[in-house]
Amino acid sequence: MSESFTSYLRDLFSELGPVTLRKMFGGQGLYHDGLIIGLVIGDELFLKTDAATVEAFEQAGGHPFVYQGKGKPVTMSYWLPPAEAMESSQAMRPWARLAYEAAVRKNSEKKPLKKAAKKGAKKTAKKVE
Repeated sequence: MSESFTSYLRDLFSELGPVTLRKMFGGQGLYHDGLIIGLVIGDELFLKTDAATVEAFEQAGGHPFVYQGKGKPVTMSYWLPPAEAMESSQAMRPWARLAYEAAVRKNSEKKPLKKAAKKGAKKTAKKVE
């Protein structure tokens, strides 16, 4: 990815806050506050969605990121924002916010499971003693 495109993305998300890019599976992940909020594949930006936000992306004419995995298409929870969102940080702001909120919800789903697994492991360890 060119430095100019990286700079463009940082400007585009400036109203949300600082973003970073990390290489991953043929593209790059777009992160804000340590959470992945988007994928950059080729010259396309896909933003994180969930059950609460996917309809907004669909109604705006977006489509999900789909890749071929083991001979069948795999649909990810990352969708194209509307083309006009790519024009300015003000236009991107609501879409960036939706992506960040979806990432926060996804992250909060993971933590209780980890805590529960750790508690279960501790109880098992105590029973064995």
